[in-house]
Amino acid sequence: MLSNRINYLSESETLAMSRKCRELTALGNNVINLSLGEPDFNTPDYIKNAAKKAIDDNYSFYAPVAGYADLRQAICLKLKRDNNLDYTPEQVVVSTGAKQSIANVVLCLVNPGDEVLLPAPYWVSYKEIVKVAEGKSVFIPAPVDQEFKVTPAQIEAAITPKTRLMIFSSPCNPTGSVYSKEELKGIAEVLAKYPQVYIIADEIYEHINFVGKHQSIAQFDFIKDRVILVNGVSKGFAMTGWRIGYIAAPLEIAKACDKLQGQFTSAASSIAQRAALEAIRTDPDTEDLRVMKTAFRERRDLLLSLLGEIPGFRLNHPDGAFYLFPDISYYFGKSDGTTTIKDANDFSMYILNKVYVATVPGDAFGDPNCMRFSYATSKEKLTEAVKRVKMAVGELK
Repeated sequence: MLSNRINYLSESETLAMSRKCRELTALGNNVINLSLGEPDFNTPDYIKNAAKKAIDDNYSFYAPVAGYADLRQAICLKLKRDNNLDYTPEQVVVSTGAKQSIANVVLCLVNPGDEVLLPAPYWVSYKEIVKVAEGKSVFIPAPVDQEFKVTPAQIEAAITPKTRLMIFSSPCNPTGSVYSKEELKGIAEVLAKYPQVYIIADEIYEHINFVGKHQSIAQFDFIKDRVILVNGVSKGFAMTGWRIGYIAAPLEIAKACDKLQGQFTSAASSIAQRAALEAIRTDPDTEDLRVMKTAFRERRDLLLSLLGEIPGFRLNHPDGAFYLFPDISYYFGKSDGTTTIKDANDFSMYILNKVYVATVPGDAFGDPNCMRFSYATSKEKLTEAVKRVKMAVGELK
């Protein structure tokens, strides 16, 4: 018999949808997968070359649990260069992806019954990681009318004596929303009044930002000692499979994560760390990153235009990441004569089975009125996907 812990845990909805895509593709169907948040670019050659050199240089032994010293130093230099933030290498822990980084922090801070604030929409794994820690997720809804961004007043209303942590992302997965400096300051000023509350700031989409300089909540000195920054190389450098993420945190929390990781996985891949070192040393204004960001911006604009032509789709104008998160509740209760759409999950499965376009229903992200479209794919595929969706919704009455 399996443990209550694993029975209580939900499967990742994004990975589940990708599995369904593979199954339909294996049956000979031409599926367009807009469900996964994975850049369709290859890792830049200079990063791949660093990995090849690391193999030749025999980086084949255990690395320090928290990561190689020069990589952690490079992360500190990156945080100063890009974000004007001061950290020491002892405050940095490198992990097997940003997902492990988040799990490490939650397990080190949250006791059974502690409350964790999750502005909704949120990334799918936040609430499941909180479950593993036996915490209680407290959802703060921010609909499309708010650009999917919570207000300081909403956050303060959700805080109780049991509140231990808040987790949010900017740029946001799944909405693409980006918090401005002024918005982050308002949030920081509220949280500063509650010294028991820590903040995980998930900044993995930092480099896919269409509005200029990335803003971090850690820039405010009056709250920085309770902020844990999470970042990595997966999205900005097209390195999803390399599995390198990291935190920059108060020293006590960094040491705790080092201790925990030492029992779970030990260090991240030695070769991947050497590749990540090359990526993190790279100025974010380099040509490879500019090309990717320009492509994502163009795809965003295309998908906004195409989805905007579908009756009933309510859209915001995302400023980062590579997702659109339309409110599709207009179609709830409609039917093609065979299938009745009760919710976003039904809608997502309807267009998958009807026209072979894969998305992720908004329930997975805490907003049951929406669904996520990833535009981390070609313009041709995006155009064809929306053409198919239009065809499918045209049959709903």
